[in-house]
This record gives sequence, structure tokens and C-alpha cells, in this order.
Amino acid sequence: MKRLFFIIFLPVIAVGAMWSQGQSEGMRKLSLADFAITNLYVDEVDENKLVEDAIRGMLDKLDPHSTYTTVEETREMNEPLQGNFSGVGIQFNMNKDTLYVIQTIVGGPSEKVGILAGDRIIAVNDTTIAGVKMKNTDIMKRLRGESGTVVRVTVLRKGVKEPIEFRIVRDKIPIYSIDASYMADKETGYIRVSRFAVTTDKEFSDAIKELKKKGMKNLIVDLQGNGGGFLTSAIAMADEFLADGQSIVYTEGRRSPRDDAFASKRGQFQKGKLVLLVDESSASASEILSGAIQDWDRGIIVGRRTFGKGLVQRPIPFPDGSMIRLTVARYYTPSGRSIQKPYDKGHEAYERELLDRFNHGELIYTDSIHFPDSLQFQTLKSKRTVYGGGGIMPDIFIPLDTTIYTDFHRDLLAKGVLNQYPVNYLDSHRKELTNKYKKVDQFVEEFAVTDDMLAELLKMGETEKVKYNEEQYRKSKGLIALQIKALIARDMFDTAAYFRVMNPRNPSFVKAMEIINDDLEYNRLLQPKS
Repeated sequence: MKRLFFIIFLPVIAVGAMWSQGQSEGMRKLSLADFAITNLYVDEVDENKLVEDAIRGMLDKLDPHSTYTTVEETREMNEPLQGNFSGVGIQFNMNKDTLYVIQTIVGGPSEKVGILAGDRIIAVNDTTIAGVKMKNTDIMKRLRGESGTVVRVTVLRKGVKEPIEFRIVRDKIPIYSIDASYMADKETGYIRVSRFAVTTDKEFSDAIKELKKKGMKNLIVDLQGNGGGFLTSAIAMADEFLADGQSIVYTEGRRSPRDDAFASKRGQFQKGKLVLLVDESSASASEILSGAIQDWDRGIIVGRRTFGKGLVQRPIPFPDGSMIRLTVARYYTPSGRSIQKPYDKGHEAYERELLDRFNHGELIYTDSIHFPDSLQFQTLKSKRTVYGGGGIMPDIFIPLDTTIYTDFHRDLLAKGVLNQYPVNYLDSHRKELTNKYKKVDQFVEEFAVTDDMLAELLKMGETEKVKYNEEQYRKSKGLIALQIKALIARDMFDTAAYFRVMNPRNPSFVKAMEIINDDLEYNRLLQPKS
């Protein structure tokens, strides 16, 4: 029996050894292990899964941003950054297990066949999606598909007794990275950027042109919650503000020589007051833009210290569509600051770092933030002191306002009540509201959430088993009413309307407006502290 084993085993090892010639010692061991397990292991094995697990295991020993993604994960990750996908062209909410159409994309497939805001889609291609607790991702998979293919949807419409069936031809649907662009006052524009995608540069350039036509002399760029995206888009956006030849960012790594990006002459907003809004979720490309603006004393950064993601990933695709995103370099601001926060304590500690900031008081108290002298840098014009070592520290710190957030408010959100109520209210009052409020400005100025509306919300909360707390309700009442108004505005008009309602209660936005309208304060902030 032993002799037979060696007869079988030795040829296998010999073939494996021949196959691995020319590889490094480490790769020979890895190849031989895979070969031996696949051919000799007692039970059947899934070789693809073994290889994927091995890749993940190797990457886990590196930095937190070197990752492996499957075919499906790669597609889902890239889609928001590509600027479009193929689908039916609706914005929707799930309201009590039913897909509720908030808006149709202008000129999109659903608008063309007559689907309206307020419609409820209950079936897709004869598959019921209402009342079956289907995941949003599963619903989207049924609605999305190749451009030119047909999908049938069954719709319930208020005032129509029988369900209506629509035949929709899928088409390319744009994904916008500019959530809002409007004039905050007669001379100040506001642009909110949610991601840095393929189309962001053109979207941002177009937004600046439109705002300048409306008299814009000053600009607020909102990067709160913007987790980044493409480096090229961040460079292009910085180019709108910086002068010809000024450094924007450079990258450098062990096997990646220094690569510098510089501004050109094309910038549309090289003069005029500029404020960038950031927070602890602003990362990567957001930090590149913020770092360049701060280092050149071009504008004021308002908010809280940014995330600290300054590692450059190179995509390495596999033939099956899966991909490795491997860190090959670091980002540095024009003054030489590294954006990346430390990750030497392991992945778990790295993922917990934002929570640690909160627990240590950094998100609430500015005196809880300390930087060693070794991390001091100077801006390139005014020679102001700025800090490296991870993230961009704002020029004006805005603490996280915890006074208006309560467990009761959180539960209303978690149970979907705060999202469901505006949908239900608009469903019952859409005609009345659209007749009364023709323009978003009129709605923002005149519409008010009444006590009766809040009472209806509380009843809905009881139905959803949200435990009522009088003290917490009073604390969060103003925020709850504001969010209801903002969500109604969004569903009636667009996403920009949501921010028009919410921004006057956003402390970072309020501070930005104060600074922009105070020449002395704006200029003082761009000078070194005495």
C-alpha cells in the first residue's frame, strides 16, 4: 500500500516541480500547495475559492486598502464611478415592502412610457416584489440589464382601480456626482459633490459656468461624506481653483517613482472667496482637493478632520472579471504632507479609528486634537502652520452637534418611519402641493411642517413599535420637522431641494456663509497665527 502511494505521489510532485521552474521560492511553494491540494486532497475542493481565499489572506497582511473583489463586487464598486449604468431610470424608496417611485430620470426609459412619481411597482417580469421582503439589491438586479432589453413592470397608481402594466426598454442611465448646485445668496454659490467619478469634472465645470451666469463671486464646495473616487477627477477640480503651474498632488512609492500633477491655465474660479466643507467621512480624492486648496492658501477648510486615506491603489484585473486593488504609492499634498493615517496597529484598529475619535472627544472638542511638532508643515504662500500624519485638519473646526440627536430619533430612522411618512404625505397631497408650490424657492420659504403632521408621524411610529419618549421627542422635534420638509422637497423637486432645506441648519454651512460674508475674517484666516 505504501509503495503504491509513492508511485502515485512522486509523479505528481515531479510535474509540480517542473511547472514551478523559474518562479521565486515563495511562488513555487504557493503553486505547489495549490497543485497538491487540488490533486491529492481527500475530498473534492473548490479550487477557485481556495485561490480567492489565498489572495485575500495575502492582502490581509498588507495595508487596509489593498483588497480583492469578486466579479460581482468589482462591478458594483465600479458602477457608481463610471457615470452610468443600464436600467429603467427611476429613483425609488422601499415603503412598507413596496417599491415607491420618487422620481423618474428626465428623458429616461420610465418617463418615456409614462411612469409617474408616486407609482408603486409591485411586480417585475411576473415576479412579485411587493410584500415579500425582497432586498433592494435583488430588486435592482431585476430592473437593471443590458441596454436595449425589455422589462415588464406592474404598477399600482393612486386613483386607478386596476394595476397598470408597462413595457420598458432599458437604456443607459446617468449617475451624477453633483447632488446640488444653487445660489446660497446673491453672490455665493453652493455645490455639493458626492463622489469623484468619470463625469465629475464636466459636471463641476458646468455647475460653475451656470452659477457664474447667476452672479456667483464666492463659492462653497461641500465634500462632507464624500469618500473619494478617481484621482484624475480630484486633480481636474483643483485645477479650477489654482493658478498655472501650481502643484496639486504628487504620488510616490517603493516601485513607483514620484509623479506630480500641476494646475493649468484653464481654471474658471482662480479668484473669489472659496470655502470647502469636510468631515470625518471625507476621504481620498476629497482630501487631495482639500490639501491642495489649504497648502496654497487658496481657500478656507471648514468642518472636522478628514478620514486620512492617502494610499494609491492600482487595479489589477483578472480574466474572469475579478480584481485586486493593490496599494502602490502614497498621496502627498503640495507642501509634502502625507494624507494617510497610520495603520500599523492592524486592520481592526484601523476600522475602529473613527469610533475612537468620537470616544476621545475629537469630533466634539477641538482641544482634544493634538499633533506632534514633527508633523508640522507650512502652507506655501502665507506660511501658516498645517499638520500631516493623516487627514486634513480644517482651518475652522466645527464640532459634531450631539444635542439634537436622540435614541427616539434614531429609532424613527431605523424603522423607516422618517422616510415613510413624507412618502405617504406627498402621496395624499401631491396635487395640492404641486399646484401651490411651482418653484423650489417658494416651497423652501413658505412650507412648514405642522403639529398635525408630526402627530401623524408619531402615530406611524407607534404602529412600527417605536417607543415614544416625550423628553427625547422635544429635543429632536426641530430636526425631525426639518427632515420631513427636506424629504418632501426632494420628492417634489430634486436632490438639490433637500440641501436647500437642510443647509441652513448645518453648522458647517452656516459658518461658511459667515466667513464668506466677512472680508476681514476670511483674510485673517489665511494669515499665520500671531
